[in-house]
Amino acid sequence: MPTAERADVDGMIVVTFTRDEKLNAVDDEMLDTLRDAVRDLGDHEHHRLLLVTARGRYFTAGRDIGTMGEHADSGVALRRNYRRLHDIFDEIEAIEKPVVVAPQGPCLGIGVELAASCDFRLAASSAHFGLPEIPNLAVLPGSGGISRLTRIVGPHWARWIAMAAETVSAEDAVRMGFVHRVFADDGFDEAVLEWCGKLIANSAEALGLAKLAIDAAVDSDRRTARNFDRLANTELLHSAEHRAKIQKFLGRS
Repeated sequence: MPTAERADVDGMIVVTFTRDEKLNAVDDEMLDTLRDAVRDLGDHEHHRLLLVTARGRYFTAGRDIGTMGEHADSGVALRRNYRRLHDIFDEIEAIEKPVVVAPQGPCLGIGVELAASCDFRLAASSAHFGLPEIPNLAVLPGSGGISRLTRIVGPHWARWIAMAAETVSAEDAVRMGFVHRVFADDGFDEAVLEWCGKLIANSAEALGLAKLAIDAAVDSDRRTARNFDRLANTELLHSAEHRAKIQKFLGRS
């Protein structure tokens, strides 16, 4: 049986982890499905958004430890395999389209690292989040569990999750700034799809430039960030889509 499934739904690519017998521990097939979806999202205009979901008791219990030593006979080979994983998360972060992750249950290890690379994190009320790498494996969560998580929630909470390996509830994850919104368990999938549908009803070009502008604001000084805003809006203000919306607002459509 496949460990991940893909569906195309109303302009969205939906990747669903389906390995419940292993608590959705992430294997190479799941990563390949995600990698292909990210590539297709970037290559085709009709794909407007990527949504990552799961079925079963867990969103993911983390990386499949049984496969972690594969292709790692040397440090060079290990780092090459490591980069293949990092490339997926880097592309999710860079692609000029929204990527949404929606854990319906516990989200651990690589699940938190995947979530940290996404633009939006929606969670079911029964979900919780944790990075057990230090106590369980004596290694760091090195695929964004330190770097991206710290940028999102700050060093205060990064220490709590990564160093102390404390798990946090969905509601606590909202309070610390990691999760954007919590939905009830009942009807969770439908609520997530509805939310994603409202997001992609907006201008694709504006969403893409907003993603770039937000990253620029994080990585640059205030003056440079404002200049980027002005340059982005220069393009958008001259677009046919903007003019059509103005005409509609003025009742001239």
